[in-house]
This record gives sequence, structure tokens and C-alpha cells, in this order.
Amino acid sequence: MVLSMEKMCVLGAGSWGSALALSLAKKGYEVSMWTLNEAQAEKVNRTKENTDYLPGVLFPNNITITTDMEEAILNSKIIVLAVPSQAIRSVCSQIKPFVKDEQILVDVAKGLEKGTGLRLSEVCKEELPNNPYVALSGPSHAEEVAKDIPTTVVVASEDIEVTQIVQDIFMSPKLRVYTNPDIVGVELGGALKNIIAFGAGVCDGLGYGDNTKAALMTRGIREISRLGIAMGADVSTFSGLSGIGDLIVTCTSMHSRNRRAGILIGQGKSLEETLAEVKMVVEGITATEVAYEVAKELNIDMPITNAIYSVLYKGLKPNDVVIDLMMRNKTHEIEEVVNDKLGL
Repeated sequence: MVLSMEKMCVLGAGSWGSALALSLAKKGYEVSMWTLNEAQAEKVNRTKENTDYLPGVLFPNNITITTDMEEAILNSKIIVLAVPSQAIRSVCSQIKPFVKDEQILVDVAKGLEKGTGLRLSEVCKEELPNNPYVALSGPSHAEEVAKDIPTTVVVASEDIEVTQIVQDIFMSPKLRVYTNPDIVGVELGGALKNIIAFGAGVCDGLGYGDNTKAALMTRGIREISRLGIAMGADVSTFSGLSGIGDLIVTCTSMHSRNRRAGILIGQGKSLEETLAEVKMVVEGITATEVAYEVAKELNIDMPITNAIYSVLYKGLKPNDVVIDLMMRNKTHEIEEVVNDKLGL
């Protein structure tokens, strides 16, 4: 399954970008990574280890890291966008002068753009309208992918042929890649599960148990689906890897920075203290703010998202918010089905 040397580019040298670079390099591709951090680039090239993000994992010689964006992109078949979701527009704007129309953008960030509520594919299309775009998502902690622990992901695009090209590039004995034509659902599942994972962490920080987390995850996927359908997604996507699959892994694992951040908030830490301790971007915090605004605009009921928003942005106590959630007006578990049967 090893391919001939062919260049791939990874923009972003954090844990996920590094893990995917490793996965591609093991298949025989030449991988050029880009980072803003000159010290990081020098250290990784010298020691062959990204100690800040993936300590103990050595990079092979066919991975190089540079601060020169044009050099990283030059002659690359695909450009992996492995920067935080709120940096996607800026990075796409920066690479405009160097990108060729045939180069495929593979976005592995998970989020919605603050201020616009746009999905990341929509952001990329505004900045680079001529480039094919593929979203890669699913339950995939970088720490495990980097160590060749079997993992499955999903890729989605409006162009099935482009999706299959990316599937072939990333597929390996340790990384199984599925395709899905529902790019709206795949992107929203990946973005919105971070909110629920943050909430799961809050519950852990409060000392709650398995019952609470099971309820949060089950009701969480319901409201993710509710908003997703309103935004044009196929409901079946949320039963897949980018929906329930990603939700399970981020709500239950200590690899999840969203869950870790939630634990600290549940333990009484401030948002500033939490971010300082996690030391990485916590996508669920921004996603909560954006989803709250989008749901309000579309008149979609998202009680868990609203509760987390109240903790993060209105200063409410997590314990009080949980009580409010538990004591909301009683309702049916699957309201849409009941309403349909009753003709409502």
C-alpha cells in the first residue's frame, strides 16, 4: 500500500497536523509542514520530534517543517488545513498567491466561524473558490493516530471523485477512511460535538457520574441533529463517525481538550485559568457562542448549548444550570415523532 514519493502539505504543526503528517509519511509521501513558530521548526527538523504536541513520537526523514508558506505549498497534491477553526479564513487568504486550482484543500479543523456562523467549507469557498474542498472528521485523537492505534475517519465533499482521491491518499492499515456526500452534516457533527464534550467535562468536574454523562450525550446528539437538519444536513450523518462516533470519544477521553477544559470549569476554575492550564485551543468554547447565536436565529431549541453558554458567557454557576436543565418543562423524548403521530 506504500505509494511513490509525492508531496503533501500540512499547514499547522499542532498535534492533529503532526499526526496526519506522520500518517502520510508512513505511506511514502514527502510531507512539508508549515508553522509560524521558527523555534518549533528548527527544533523539529533537528530532533525529529514535536515535543510540545506529540512527545515521544519521532518524525521520519520525509517530513520537513518550515515557516515558508509558499515553500510548503509548492507542488503539493493536497493542502491539509490543520489550524484552529478561527484561523481558517486568515490562512486561506494568505495562501491565495501560491495556490493552484488543482490543489485539494483538506480541512481537518472542526468549528463554525465566529461572527458569520459559516461552516468552514463556506469560509474556504469565499477565499479560494476554485479549489476542491474536502472535510475530514471523525473520532480521531492525534495522540492515538500518531502511535498507529487503529482509527476510522470520514471525508466529505460536494465532489465524490475528489472525496475518493483523498480517501485513497489517507487510507492505511491503521487509518480507515469512509466517504460521505453530506458535507453539511459532517462539518456540523464535528463542530457541535465539542460543545457537548465541554459539557461532559463540566459534569465530571462537578463530580457527577455515568448516568449524567449518558443523558448528556444522548440528549446532546438530539440537539446537534435538530440544528443540523435546520441547516441542511442529513439526519443519518449524525449516527455516523462525525456525529455519535466523535461525540463518544470526546466526551469520554482525557485526550479531549474540550472535556479537560470542562472539568476545570466544573471544578470552579475561571475561563482564563482554564485556557492557561489546557494550553491549546478549546474549539468548544467558541462553538458554543456561535451555535447559540445560529440556533437563536433559526429558532431551534438547544437547551444544553444554552446552558453551557450561560456558564461561559453569563457567569451562571454550573450546578445551578444543571438544576435548571433537569427542571425544564416536561416533554416527550422524541418530540418530532409524537407530534407527527398527533398531527401537530
